[in-house]
Amino acid sequence: MTEFQIISIILAAGKGTRMRSNRPKVMHEIAGLPMLGHVMTTLKGLNANAPAVVVGPDMQSVRDYVAPYPVYLQSEQRGTAHAVLAALPHFAKVVKGCLLIAYGDTPFITQETLAKMVTQIQAGAKAVVLGFDADDPSGYGRLVMKGTRLEKIVEQRDADADQQVISLCNSGIMALDVVQAKQYLPQITAQNQAGEFYLTDFVQIMTAAGHAVSVEVTDASEVVGINSRAQLAAAEKLWQQKKRLAVMAAGVTLQDPDSVYFSYDTRIAPDVEIAPHVVFGPKVEIEARARVRAFSHLEGCILQADSDVGPFARLRPGTVIGRKAKIGNFVEVKNAQFEAGAKAGHLSYIGDATIGAKANIGAGTITCNYDGVGKARTAIGADAFIGSNTALVAPVSVGQGALIGAGSVITVDVPADAIAVTRATLSQKPQAASTYREKKLAAKK
Repeated sequence: MTEFQIISIILAAGKGTRMRSNRPKVMHEIAGLPMLGHVMTTLKGLNANAPAVVVGPDMQSVRDYVAPYPVYLQSEQRGTAHAVLAALPHFAKVVKGCLLIAYGDTPFITQETLAKMVTQIQAGAKAVVLGFDADDPSGYGRLVMKGTRLEKIVEQRDADADQQVISLCNSGIMALDVVQAKQYLPQITAQNQAGEFYLTDFVQIMTAAGHAVSVEVTDASEVVGINSRAQLAAAEKLWQQKKRLAVMAAGVTLQDPDSVYFSYDTRIAPDVEIAPHVVFGPKVEIEARARVRAFSHLEGCILQADSDVGPFARLRPGTVIGRKAKIGNFVEVKNAQFEAGAKAGHLSYIGDATIGAKANIGAGTITCNYDGVGKARTAIGADAFIGSNTALVAPVSVGQGALIGAGSVITVDVPADAIAVTRATLSQKPQAASTYREKKLAAKK
């Protein structure tokens, strides 16, 4: 028996002229992930075959992003059905299954909704259109129902007075039996004012052939389309609101939820506390009972259990903050590991380094990790004490329990339990300050 397959196509060839951008519309980001990436992630999670993406000319950035998944070119932008037919080779040889048609600028569609549509196709439906109830249906195609079946889709400009008051609208997303898709999609014509091939015409072709078309209804927020910078900002706000609620429901404290911004892949364990005005870039993981204080920026890092970061801290990619470790205010950490209980309290830069357990980094300390050509690492042993305003010129190591005097420039390895100080001899001239000032004032006259 032939296995039922889920085939998916993402239409992403639109120019997005209202974005006023040289970047393809679908590559604009929500929560740090391109709109197209949101849709691809959803489809891949549905156990569908690798989604195919239909692109327009001069969209190399989209091709690069999608790789190695299939890409098909819509050389001329002549409507949604024309775009689907550009990807015909993607499903031409499939003999049993569901063809899902999604859009790269509709990033909030969920696996649950698409799964319901697929289930209808598995149960024998030939076509399923995803609809939504709009508070203001202006501008949307209306779904004209006949009982539980869809009779036709009428665009706003073609709707009569009775049809214009219909609130059930077309999202554009469809699930089609693959056999009917191959048979009836090529029958769509461009006999309209725009001379384009509209996917909505598929409904009338199917009903004329005696096939029932059903409707799956979802919440309007799930099928938000993005065509302008203002809509992109609104979509970002919507995504963040949902994420904040989900994070708090999972046991995380947000002191001021509206001021915290998450990335698409932020992972936070229960009992973590997040203060106001914290921003998460991609690839951040926070373990239980960690605390992130106000105005901190985190990206590509791991905070282990009971660690404490901020305020005004910046953690960059490759950073791991160990259990009960502390990163204080105005400390920047890049590609560095702080082991359990280590501390950098304030005003420091630690890059390309390993800081041993319970080591203390004094204020103003920096690792000089870049020589103008390449990067080198600094290793600081457990229980070491680095005095304030120390410069550690990598590659260099400080042994376990060693002590570095304040203001030192360390260019050679310091062994365990040693004291290292590089400091010029203090020179003093008693009662010379007033003489100096008098001389300067006289010269100024």
